[in-house]
Amino acid sequence: MNKELLNKIDNNTVVVGVIGMGYVGLPLLLCFVEKKIHGFGIDIDMKKIEMLRAGRSYIKHIPDERISNAVSTGIFKPSADFSSIQQCDAILIAVPTPLNKNREPEMEYIVNTCEAIYPHLKKGQLIVLESTTYPGTTQEVMIPILEKSGLKAEKDFFVAFSPEREDPNNPNFRTETIPKVIGGSTKASLDVANNLYAKIVVKTVPVSSTQVAEATKLMENIFRSVNIALVNELKMTFMKMGIDIWEVIEAAKTKPFGFMPFYPGPGLGGHCIPIDPFYLTWKAREFGVTTKFIELAGEINTSMPDFVVSRVMETLNEYGKPLKGSKILVLGLAYKANVDDYRESPSFHLMEKLEAKGAIVEFNDPNIPVIQPTREHAHYTGRKSVPISQEFDLLLIATNHTEYYAMDFSKFSIPIVDTRNVVHQKLKNLFKA
Repeated sequence: MNKELLNKIDNNTVVVGVIGMGYVGLPLLLCFVEKKIHGFGIDIDMKKIEMLRAGRSYIKHIPDERISNAVSTGIFKPSADFSSIQQCDAILIAVPTPLNKNREPEMEYIVNTCEAIYPHLKKGQLIVLESTTYPGTTQEVMIPILEKSGLKAEKDFFVAFSPEREDPNNPNFRTETIPKVIGGSTKASLDVANNLYAKIVVKTVPVSSTQVAEATKLMENIFRSVNIALVNELKMTFMKMGIDIWEVIEAAKTKPFGFMPFYPGPGLGGHCIPIDPFYLTWKAREFGVTTKFIELAGEINTSMPDFVVSRVMETLNEYGKPLKGSKILVLGLAYKANVDDYRESPSFHLMEKLEAKGAIVEFNDPNIPVIQPTREHAHYTGRKSVPISQEFDLLLIATNHTEYYAMDFSKFSIPIVDTRNVVHQKLKNLFKA
């Protein structure tokens, strides 16, 4: 069975379908199309499908030209119809995996996708899950649903897990230049998936099982979460001592070995670091294990918005103003610099906490003119970015966009609270947080 699929991959006649045309799925499919491999981009959001068909992008760092060039080839086919899976040889799943309010895995997107796939499965296909999740998901959740088709995994179709490693707008790495970890349900599945991804990425990293591949992605993001929590704790400690954590980090990173710089902030954002570690925490309970480091890091990182709000209150107090009734402008809604992605952004938490204490809060973001609907912060839908001006009582820098680095903040007499070390001018009205 795998020889036929391997031959299709080898001679570029393989047809790839990617489910989920978001920050992971869209660039992934474009890589295949740009290698002259036919691809279906499947998403339930018709607005996205219509924009793609029109050659337009809805992600800032993916230009319209890249979309229009792909569509013009005739081999990139955006679709909301899951029956198009029947025309695909390989189906790659890149859907969200959020947490619920109890910090437990919310698997509905994976489950619903698999439910939508199985009626259209046919023999000889490869199905790969890319969504970050807990070890065992591919075997325990995905395969049983797919087998409702009457087909059997490894006998009738191939199964693999290959975690996404996207870092939106990273100037040094793109989808095709990031090594791809791949774990197969069997060696036959691994061989097929490895050959497929080798078509588009600089290097593949085969591992022994889907569980190892699932655990790899969690380890990567837990590593970051724990180290960010460490520098956040050090920031608060050093601040009490009158020491600038940013200067300390710059000095420490001159050591050519044994140190890797991580940077503090107002909280964690994005769809990875604030969420992924708790997938392992949840799964570990099944084995009677308490993941103390992960949970402590989570506590520190999720407490950072409260620390920032406290600094805002202290700063306003210096100016003889209460937080209640003060007009505050949050600079940066995106969770990281120079992107238009505000999934799990700490700026939302800052805005909510400030407003809960009576502040009047607006935001400015050069990449986000208006807030679109979100799962957790729907009440902000439609709120628009406003200009930076002296009309506010305080400026709160939450994201280190390039545009903010280029600004001359000395023209403002109002207090500025900087959580990202954006302002390097020595200003009397500058406060770090």
